[in-house]
Amino acid sequence: MAGIDSVENLDHVEAPLLYLVGADRAAGPPPNPSASDWPGRSAFYQTAIYDARPIADRLSLDIQGFVLFREPTTVANFYDPDGVRAVYYPEVETLVKRVTGATKAVVFAHDVRCATRARRGEAGVREPVTAVHNDYTPKSGPQMVRESLDPAEAEERVKGRFAELNVWRPIQGPVLSTPLAVCDARSIEPKDFVPADLKHEVFMVAHSDGHRWFYFARMQTDEVLLIKCFDSAEDGRARFTAHAAFTDPAAPPDAPARESIEVRVLAFFAE
Repeated sequence: MAGIDSVENLDHVEAPLLYLVGADRAAGPPPNPSASDWPGRSAFYQTAIYDARPIADRLSLDIQGFVLFREPTTVANFYDPDGVRAVYYPEVETLVKRVTGATKAVVFAHDVRCATRARRGEAGVREPVTAVHNDYTPKSGPQMVRESLDPAEAEERVKGRFAELNVWRPIQGPVLSTPLAVCDARSIEPKDFVPADLKHEVFMVAHSDGHRWFYFARMQTDEVLLIKCFDSAEDGRARFTAHAAFTDPAAPPDAPARESIEVRVLAFFAE
């Protein structure tokens, strides 16, 4: 497993991750689609989650499925959706083209997350997702292209290579509470992915001892984590990258609720 063959020298935490389990795991969605666990078909597994900061320069979107970059932003208020669309969307599109070599990048959605604000009922704010999942599948990946572009362009784009990326950034740093864990894409077998049809089809994930999990401790507001959630290429490169929020046992008891923004981007390639 090139780049991160050895984890013995990395710091890690032991924390529970919520996986899909049970013989009926491929059944329909939970009664509340916003719920992060599926009652009766989910379970927590104590998992070693390694701090990938010391190996950040050896990671690749096409190998492990995730990369970290220091990337300042000019956005002043991530809770202003109009400001995010006007300022942050172009920033993210420029970043994705630079990092991936894509000829075109299109942001099609974003979410802001903060448990405290969400529980107060603030509009447009959601809680972190604790279930292990991947955002898109071979069905919903092309679907997002068709929903995001004009029909004629979309049909041409889906004939070539395209990818869907999640660009994740803290709104307030450092992140102490419910950081985001990502799984080395090479450690997940195709059988571990279980499709679930919510607003669009996603992959839930069945547990395996072979999964290798990482996070970046104490992420700051000038850092972004890029996660590849779909790649149309079937040539051996990473196509799906499972991820989930987790409770960090090392966080102080009075740690503020995590505040973050995730932007979903389509990247199109000339190859």
